[in-house]
Amino acid sequence: MTGRYVAVLAVPPAGPAAPPGIDPEEFRLALLEDTYEVAAGLRLVTPALVLDPPEQPGAEAITWPGTPVVRAAGPSAAFAALHALGAEEAVLLAPDVPDLPPLLIGKLFRALGGAPASACQAETERGPEGLVALAARLPLPGWLDAALADVTLDTSDGLRRLRAAAPRPGQIPQGPAWHRVRTAADVRLLDPGLEGWECTRALLEGHPLSS
Repeated sequence: MTGRYVAVLAVPPAGPAAPPGIDPEEFRLALLEDTYEVAAGLRLVTPALVLDPPEQPGAEAITWPGTPVVRAAGPSAAFAALHALGAEEAVLLAPDVPDLPPLLIGKLFRALGGAPASACQAETERGPEGLVALAARLPLPGWLDAALADVTLDTSDGLRRLRAAAPRPGQIPQGPAWHRVRTAADVRLLDPGLEGWECTRALLEGHPLSS
C-alpha cells in the first residue's frame, strides 16, 4: 500500500446535467467511472471513492475490487477518513473530469513537497469556478480543516476562500486549470482526441460534442 491516495468524490449534481436523450443517472455514473479510471490508472497511488450521500450502490459498482470506499459528508471528513486508512497525502477529485490528464494530479502531489495543500481550479468560459481537485498533506492543518467546513469543490470562489484562511501566502499553490462537465453544454469541452473517458464517449455516441 502507498501513503498517497486519490479519492473521487461521488456527489450527485444539483440539477440535470445530461445532454438531451441521455439518462441523467447513467450520464453521472459514466463521468464518475471515467474519472475513477483516471485515479485507478496512476502508479504508486491508492484510488478511493468517497460517497456523499453515503448510499450510492451504482457508484460503488464502478470501482475495482478492493478499492477503499469512504462515506463522508464534505472534504474535511473525507480527508480525515482517508488519513484513518493510512493516507499521508491525498487528492480529492471532482466526479466529472473524465478526460483529466493524469499529469495534473502528479503536479498536485509534487507541490505538496513545499506546501501543505495544492489545488487545480475548474476553468469555464467565465473564468475559474470551483475546483477540479484539492490535494493536502494529512492530517490537515487546523486552519485548512476549519476552512473546509464551508468550502467544497463546487464553491465558486473556493480557492480564494481557502487561501484567505491560510496563515501566510503560498500555502496552497495551484497547478494548471482543467474543465469539468457540470452541464449538458460542457460536453463540448471534451476532446475526442484525448485517450480515455471510454464510458462517457460510448454514452455520447450519436450526440455531437459541439453545438
